[in-house]
Amino acid sequence: MVICHIWDADYPWDIRVEKVCQSLQKQHEVHLVCRNDQRLPRREVLDGTVIHRLPAVPAWLGPLHRAAGIPLFFNPVWVRAIWSAVRESRADLILVRDIPLAPAALMTGRRLGLPVLVDLAENYPAMLEDQRRYSPRGALGSLLRHPRLASAVERRVLARADHIIVVVEESRDRLIDMGIDSSRITIVTNTPPLDRWAKARPAGGGAAHLVYLGNLDGSRGLDTAIRAVALLKARGIEVRLTIIGTGPNIGQHRELAQAVGVTDRVAIMGRLPFSRVEELMAQANAGLIPHYSTPAWNSTIPNKLYDFMAMGMPVVVSDAKPTARIVGKEQCGIVFRERDAEDLAAAMAALGDPDRRERLGQRGRQAFEHTYNWAVDEGRLFQSVERAMQGRGGEH
Repeated sequence: MVICHIWDADYPWDIRVEKVCQSLQKQHEVHLVCRNDQRLPRREVLDGTVIHRLPAVPAWLGPLHRAAGIPLFFNPVWVRAIWSAVRESRADLILVRDIPLAPAALMTGRRLGLPVLVDLAENYPAMLEDQRRYSPRGALGSLLRHPRLASAVERRVLARADHIIVVVEESRDRLIDMGIDSSRITIVTNTPPLDRWAKARPAGGGAAHLVYLGNLDGSRGLDTAIRAVALLKARGIEVRLTIIGTGPNIGQHRELAQAVGVTDRVAIMGRLPFSRVEELMAQANAGLIPHYSTPAWNSTIPNKLYDFMAMGMPVVVSDAKPTARIVGKEQCGIVFRERDAEDLAAAMAALGDPDRRERLGQRGRQAFEHTYNWAVDEGRLFQSVERAMQGRGGEH
């Protein structure tokens, strides 16, 4: 069978897209339609996946190149690219990641009589609301990516998709509350492969050294983390925090660390190559996920939770529902009250005990090996493809 996967950004690289394509190739031929901001070749084969990139606008037109690639379902560049790739590949199924391009995928699928599988890697409308509240964009970006518009589009997409993938139980429950039949939903969590972090193991002894890995936007709670480190410093408690990643709020976080006097204990590293990320992860001895408990984070799951568990690293998480549920169930870390720097400081201090870190980390590693790994989720991915094919041409 031929599967045409639609991804709204450049490729390479996205970890979920890579895992999905590599897994599907075990049984199917996979084509990927993606953006082309980097002006890479229109067609190439990467690790067995046939890449179909958007056309590049002539360089002398400057910013029009990026504008032409904006992933909107009514963007004619994307509509034509999706249609052409599906026809050229003779696809049997369309798999589209997230909401922005899903209507274009559904339109193509309906015209060609093909089933469409929608992969909701996040609660897209709620994510846009977080951006609007905590990481403001320009007027045009706010208009094109308005939460209410995204919510209306999402409802139409979910009503017409042949099958839907979500990443966590709370996301499935959100869709069921919207009236979606549970038989049309499969959970495929964004877990790492069993060998992903085989070479990286956390430092054992010494004071607590926490690491954050991910985007730096306003709802990630890093302001709370920086203030918690300041509280501990004032009390003479040794703790360090390494922040890896970049995003719209990186400047604010650096200013806050300077203002509260913790630049000697909080290192904000920016975006780094994976080899350097592995080194820094291995130097730390605990993971940190301090996200605000917003509707977005209450219905999606950060990949890094499973990365920390895979490394045998204890994790400190806010009480956003999915992370709190998993950490509580597996007893692999400490949950603190979101946006509460005092409570987070107490959790950080508690991980100053190396024996406690070891116990929590080992529980996380065992849970990863048995449950939270891509070998398990790969099977669910194939189930979702089968169910989408069974729903071919169905009206919902």
